[in-house]
Amino acid sequence: MSKLQVLQRLLFHSQDEAQTSSGTRTIAIVGSPNVGKSVLFNALTGAHVIVSNYPGTTIEVSRGPMRLGDETIEVVDTPGMYSLSPITEEERVARTLLRQGRPELVLHVVDAKNLGRMLPFTLQLLEAGLPLMLVVNIMDEAARLGMTIDCARLEKELGIPVMPTVSVTGEGLDILRARIADQLAKGSSFSCALCSHQCKAFSVERSALSANQSNPVVRTAAAKIAELLQGNYGLTRCAIANLLLSEDTEILELAEALEGENFPAIRQEIESAKVRLVNPPDYVLLLDRQAKADELIKLACTPPTHAAAGAGEILSRMMMRPLTGLPILLLVLYLGLYLFVGKLGAGQLVDVLQHKLFSAHLNPFLTQLVERIIPWPAIQDLFVHDYGMVTLGLTYAVAIILPIVATFFLVFSVIEDTGYLPRLALLIDKLFKTIGLSGRAVIPMVLGLGCDTMATLVTRVLETRRERVIATLLLALAVPCSAQLGVVLGLLSGAPLALAIWAVVIGVIFLLTGFLSSRLIKGEASSFYIEVPPLRWPEFKNIFSKTFARMKWYFLEITPLFVIASLLIWVGRQVVIYGHSLFDWMLRGLEPLVVSIGLPHQAAVSFLFGFFRRDYGAAGLYDLHTKGLLGGIPLVVAMVTLTLFLPCIAQWLIMLKERGLKTTLAICAFIFPFAWLVGFSLNYFLTLAKVKL
Repeated sequence: MSKLQVLQRLLFHSQDEAQTSSGTRTIAIVGSPNVGKSVLFNALTGAHVIVSNYPGTTIEVSRGPMRLGDETIEVVDTPGMYSLSPITEEERVARTLLRQGRPELVLHVVDAKNLGRMLPFTLQLLEAGLPLMLVVNIMDEAARLGMTIDCARLEKELGIPVMPTVSVTGEGLDILRARIADQLAKGSSFSCALCSHQCKAFSVERSALSANQSNPVVRTAAAKIAELLQGNYGLTRCAIANLLLSEDTEILELAEALEGENFPAIRQEIESAKVRLVNPPDYVLLLDRQAKADELIKLACTPPTHAAAGAGEILSRMMMRPLTGLPILLLVLYLGLYLFVGKLGAGQLVDVLQHKLFSAHLNPFLTQLVERIIPWPAIQDLFVHDYGMVTLGLTYAVAIILPIVATFFLVFSVIEDTGYLPRLALLIDKLFKTIGLSGRAVIPMVLGLGCDTMATLVTRVLETRRERVIATLLLALAVPCSAQLGVVLGLLSGAPLALAIWAVVIGVIFLLTGFLSSRLIKGEASSFYIEVPPLRWPEFKNIFSKTFARMKWYFLEITPLFVIASLLIWVGRQVVIYGHSLFDWMLRGLEPLVVSIGLPHQAAVSFLFGFFRRDYGAAGLYDLHTKGLLGGIPLVVAMVTLTLFLPCIAQWLIMLKERGLKTTLAICAFIFPFAWLVGFSLNYFLTLAKVKL
């Protein structure tokens, strides 16, 4: 078997086998972020959604079943993408899903208000030979601006079905389902205008707008490259030719492997076109698609007759301007994090679950039960007593951490559903630029307030390696997870000065570390663009489904880690070296550091727990406080030091996978001594100043 055949089998055999074995037909939803893709996906599939990592990556892809008559269709919600030329890892995965997954229908969801900016991607999808349906979403907002969009004319010009919808209200979705069923029933093949490559698609005539480039140099070069192509790429030859002209790294590597002797000739055509053009080929192609999109807009759309107005638009502008946006952000933090997560979640709900349920009833009952059933003290310790999987692991996971995480996920779902998150990204973009990040980094940073492990995965949405390294460092150092944050707010909410000191110290360290690392880490700065959806009242159904999905993730992914951490602690207590357990030796090593920053030696356990789970350590400090062993200046010092302490083992493993061993070790080598140095300095100055907390 030739190298070409081996690669083709590797690329396409697994997908074909999966489709054949399951017999399930697939629809893919594509589009830019913030155009209503996920809302449409949830509306089509309901609550039966499976979220899993795409093979070989940590990018999550949602899949769900849609019923069409007696048939079940699998719907795939691809990660957000702006074109077939990927910048982020999410866009790369989305293109791979289209190129290798071979969906029978692709729904391209666009924002009706910004149709002119999104149609170039539609044209690129047409060039790629994908079986396409255009879903013009958020039509209600376009109507409020006085815009009219003739979807029938767009359908005629593009040669594909075009459907107007308002996914949040369900308007147009019944007709969309009917059109989907109709198109799946009559799917056939077409031949791309620039090559003879046969692709599964609709039996409709292709518009001249969807093929050929107006620039003769690009048109000629693309035609010659298309003629040279012999491999199966999952897209039309003209689309692959355009991607090669754009010098797409992944496609170039694939072409070099698949084309063999033809590749030098392909490379020569690319270089020849670059020499004859004033601008790079990818820029010429982009301008050409935009010009064609502008022609379509003139034919099928009328411009807005008036600017957006009303209280929602005024509030939207206020959110993005520093003078008004910062007070709004502080209000959101106060209401959402301080009152709801801190007071309600970490305060009242934790008190009910921990003290009135677990400590008072459940743990004593289970301890007596285990002691009655198991006669061996060492085995008893595995399940109950101070470090048991039930009395420590489940108690921390369910009684202390669960209500904090649940209230945070609820707040985050509201923020996400209202459309505030992209406005926050625009608000802090200038500030983030000073620390080597762009406004896009607000996504992993806010998610880090939920779970730093999950947020480290999401750093893949950032464009450059430099940005991803800086974001990973800041997440590991100065972004507390929801459980940590909830415990901090719960313990310090009764002392506003203590909470203010913690917030100022962490905020200054966050900005200073980011600023210095942006100067030390080499690399180019990234550009920043983001779609801003309209502000909306949050839909209870959407908030519930998002919160439920994240809580399900917590139970399945995180709760077992608490039990495993308890098991590791138990093992560490059983392994004896020179008369002391391994666990005790580790505590002895931490105790001098803990005492040096003014904390009781018992706090060493919390810092050791903090490596297994950050929230584990925070819950340990909560226990010390309730026992009267931690308060005043030592409490603030403990909160600051633990926040800056080493990332938990789960986050450490993800850092290792995402950033590599060298970068991960460098980050940890900086964080460990830095956290103790800050704790020592803070304790010294607060004690010297005789601050009363």
